[in-house]
Amino acid sequence: MREPKENNNKISMWLVRIILLVIAVSTLTYFFPRQGKTHYVFQEGRPWSYSLLTAPFDIPIYKTEAQLQAERDSIMRDFRPIFKLDRTISSQMVSNFDKELREHQNPTIDASYRNTYVKALQEIYDGGIIAAESFNALNNGEIAGIRVLENNVAKNKASSELNSPKTAYEKILSTFTDTYSRHILQSCNLNKYLVDNIVYDSITTNKIRDEYLQNIALSDGMVQAGERIIDRGEIVTPYTYRILSSYEIMLAKHSKSDTKQGHYMLAGQLIVFSCIIVFMYVFMAFFRPRFWNDSRALTLIMLLITLLSAAAFVASTHGFHAIFLVPITIVPIIIVTFFDSRTAMYVHLITTTICSFASPAPMQYFFLQLVAGMAVIDSLNNLSKRSQLFRCSVIVFVVYAITYAGYTLFTEGDIAKVSTTMLIYIGINSALLLFSYLLIYIFERLFGFLSSVTLVELSDINSPLLQRLSEEAPGTFQHAMQVSNLAAAAANHVRANAQLVRTGALYHDIGKLTNPSFFTENQSGADSPHKNLALEESARIIISHVDEGIRMAEKYGLPRQVQEFIATHHGHGKAKYFYNTYCNQHPGEPVDESLFTYPGHNPQSKETGIMMMADSVEAASRSLKEYSRQSITELVNRIIDAQIAEGLLKETPLSFRDVETIKETFIEKLMTINHTRIAYPTLNK
Repeated sequence: MREPKENNNKISMWLVRIILLVIAVSTLTYFFPRQGKTHYVFQEGRPWSYSLLTAPFDIPIYKTEAQLQAERDSIMRDFRPIFKLDRTISSQMVSNFDKELREHQNPTIDASYRNTYVKALQEIYDGGIIAAESFNALNNGEIAGIRVLENNVAKNKASSELNSPKTAYEKILSTFTDTYSRHILQSCNLNKYLVDNIVYDSITTNKIRDEYLQNIALSDGMVQAGERIIDRGEIVTPYTYRILSSYEIMLAKHSKSDTKQGHYMLAGQLIVFSCIIVFMYVFMAFFRPRFWNDSRALTLIMLLITLLSAAAFVASTHGFHAIFLVPITIVPIIIVTFFDSRTAMYVHLITTTICSFASPAPMQYFFLQLVAGMAVIDSLNNLSKRSQLFRCSVIVFVVYAITYAGYTLFTEGDIAKVSTTMLIYIGINSALLLFSYLLIYIFERLFGFLSSVTLVELSDINSPLLQRLSEEAPGTFQHAMQVSNLAAAAANHVRANAQLVRTGALYHDIGKLTNPSFFTENQSGADSPHKNLALEESARIIISHVDEGIRMAEKYGLPRQVQEFIATHHGHGKAKYFYNTYCNQHPGEPVDESLFTYPGHNPQSKETGIMMMADSVEAASRSLKEYSRQSITELVNRIIDAQIAEGLLKETPLSFRDVETIKETFIEKLMTINHTRIAYPTLNK
């Protein structure tokens, strides 16, 4: 039944790999910039690094945005907005005013005076009354003048003829200086008859203004097909820069109109990105099979490559140096935290290679990111403190700055070419690396990985669970401390994860908290509680501390990797004391070995294997009557050789050389821990 299950797992894993490949390549192709730029990288004032360039087709020399804006501003300065003349308003207001004067009593207004007042109002309307806002804009010079539309004919109107309702009122009053006339005009509410008869026409104004702006020529010259543009070593002048920029614009238009070429480019992108990802798959399959067969690890790696590359693609469309704002070195930080430095370096190379395709300066980008990635991996071999990440950020900025300055001097030969903008961008890039700490926490929760930072936090003996262990089972706590020291020392000598071993060792016996007094290390000379129990029952209580430990670990939220140490520290071995005693008391009788066998599975990693050996050796060393090198050596060899003979370590990747190294480490550590102490003399009185 096991073979079909393994085949199903292999098939599902291959499906995961294919799905991840398709999603990654599709996403990268979708976000890859499609502005149709050439493969040339050039900047104004710098030499042309390529061979002779001639125009493959007619190229209009487009004006710069500054030139176009200057022409737009010139047009807008001389542009006169359109107003409409409404004669019905003036005739209506004049007629109403005349009627008001005729009906005026106390005093009755003479006809000659009345006609004079009406004529003055008519003259004001003939000149034109416009809104106060437009009138002020004319007087302040914000607009050059206006054109008045009447019978579909627009004519310029002099600003001196125009009035606002307020100035019209003041002008009429100033015409009549006698007290009688002023009294008549004010009592008739003259200002009530002064309204705009020239009204702003926004629709016509916008239409004419847009026509003027659209008539601006976008180009001011032409490069004929076959004409020489620039040759190697020549400085890119402002005029040549305009030609090269125009060439890119025309190339983009040709690409959009050429559907066949667009399809070829799309196919090329799919092939290139697929090849890069497949080569990474090959590396994982041959050199990192543990990650290759772990869907979580593969998903995280592909997610990082895809997200950071897509971000770089988007940034590359916003400026020459904008791509350097994307902190690509976050990838090796996270990979080296969860996996190893070699994987981190390879994944960083893959990500940098993909991003380089979108960079305006591919060689410069690849070189700077390569060196920065090396600096990250070298400075973060084992991330366990937040201060390390800050130090890494500073180191990356310094490395970026030095390599950028060096590359510029190497290619340009001029220190003045070092861009301040570029230094600011890489400074922001380096500062963004500090967010890696948050990302590490998020990915730990999403994917179930375990970072060194979390291991250090779990190793704190003041944590609630370890504090409880030290108070309720002090002997077990001391045993766990000694095992952690032994196992960590051995792990360092065989290239295993010492911090993981140390943390797992501290928690491996927490199940003994359920019945601490049933374990020898917690008994203080009183009668053993096993005295009145059957051997089978005693074995059951001792064996149960594994299951109890796993339940307690789940309750306290310990990571799966730490729980593995609890489940495997006895493997599928036996409770030897009770098993041997039972066999001795029942010679020749069949024994139900399941009653004396631990339920856990055997260790499957270097770390859990080391912990199993350290646990057994440390516990057995307490029974030695003499702590000499010979007795300790015999003990270590006997315990570990027995575990190997029983097959408890056969699923671990430990080699015979590793086992010998571990034995030597245990012997040296036990000799140091149990060294002979001199007797202090008493003071003779």
